[in-house]
Amino acid sequence: MQGIYKQVIRTRYLKHLGILTLSTQATNENLNPINLSHQVSKMSEKKVVIVGSGPAAHTAAIYLSRAELKPTLYEGMLANDTAAGGQLTTTTEVENFPGFPDGVLGSKLMDLMREQSVKFGTEIITETISKIDLSSKPFKLYSEMDEDTPIEADAVILATGANARRMHLPGEDKYWQAGISACAVCDGAVPIFREKPLAVVGGGDSAAEEAMFLTKYGSKVYVVVRRDQLRASSIMAKRLLSHPKIEVLWNKVPVAADGDGKVLTSITLKDTKTEETSELPVNGLFYAIGHTPATKIVKDQLELDDQGYVITKPGSSETSVPGVFAAGDVQDKKYRQAITSAGTGCMAGLDAEKYLSELE
Repeated sequence: MQGIYKQVIRTRYLKHLGILTLSTQATNENLNPINLSHQVSKMSEKKVVIVGSGPAAHTAAIYLSRAELKPTLYEGMLANDTAAGGQLTTTTEVENFPGFPDGVLGSKLMDLMREQSVKFGTEIITETISKIDLSSKPFKLYSEMDEDTPIEADAVILATGANARRMHLPGEDKYWQAGISACAVCDGAVPIFREKPLAVVGGGDSAAEEAMFLTKYGSKVYVVVRRDQLRASSIMAKRLLSHPKIEVLWNKVPVAADGDGKVLTSITLKDTKTEETSELPVNGLFYAIGHTPATKIVKDQLELDDQGYVITKPGSSETSVPGVFAAGDVQDKKYRQAITSAGTGCMAGLDAEKYLSELE
């Protein structure tokens, strides 16, 4: 049943992109154009496969396709519960990507990147890579749609990203990107947060950095900390606690989000010691509780750090396995911006091109 559900979702998504038309939608399963294109695409070995769909993946694809290496990009079908296009598809206005002085919708930006990849000859397949075997060359990749047929590649670029951890509060889905966010740097400057009370959840360095960043825009910033102390480094903790616009709420966790139907207006907090609840009027709630890199498919095959991020050689996108490159948030736990992801995508494209030329 799950396979049928994914097939239906995939068909709807391809129709949305204009890849399927009414005339090509066969009703007979044996004539299903999805199945046919899927089978044909796997009959030959590929020079380079890109796994991912965000700025890193498409930038790598653009560089490789312009170098006439005919890359194949597997953009995923709701991979890690995220639509093709990655985390930017969950944001609204992007104001810090160069070339868009009036800002651009995150989904629109990814549509443009995808269009550019296709223009230069990238083959894009809307399937999720569920397994990768890096033990021998050519490398073997397997799609969720057909886990028995390997896709062989001389080089692989891993650009699967990292998902921000969410709390899944009651009301979170309703007010996601309407007051609730997991990236203050990305969203903090939007008009709905200006001169409004804001809250950050977390007690580490990231939470401290995001809270101080938000003081530029919010009237007051609350930092909601589960315990009675911060996990942040001493210097970050000192800056946080001494900032006049920041108030730390100790031993508190958010348990619900509420609003006026359009935007967030308050959150409910629970005291971790007394279990009493209280309402905190805020127009912004920012999660700073970490990210989970999408590296499950290469676990125990590539060198990862203690948080699961791919380790790359300094100044390059090269991983511990020659011929495998990593770009974007899957290897970047510091910046996590669209522009830095695009930059490492460029590096991966150039590194992969060099690697392939040396193979020849």
